[in-house]
Amino acid sequence: MIKFFLMVNKQGQTRLSKYYEHVDINKHTLLETEVVKRCLSLSNEQCSFIEYKDFKLIHRQYAALFIVVGVDDTETEMAIYEFIHNSVEVLDEYFSRTISLQKINNSPGAVAHACSPSTLGG
Repeated sequence: MIKFFLMVNKQGQTRLSKYYEHVDINKHTLLETEVVKRCLSLSNEQCSFIEYKDFKLIHRQYAALFIVVGVDDTETEMAIYEFIHNSVEVLDEYFSRTISLQKINNSPGAVAHACSPSTLGG
């Protein structure tokens, strides 16, 4: 099951976060900081699947945008990796083939709306 979905830029700023399990609001920032720091520190040659605490992190980079999905142990890494790619394709279509940070920054509600049908309930 998907626990969370994050979109962050290269500076580590969260552009979109969606949680599918209750996480205390105070812990959001700490969790996102640790997860993003861990993913941004990896090179392109390193694996995109990371064990972190009690879940797995699957991340993928598209230009200056990183997408990170946290899942439990029952999920298949490659399926989530493909899900990330499909989410980016949906956003490409939704934003007329331009997935720029400016559009994501200015319309996080639209991004969440475009991604939510494929992740209902995590």
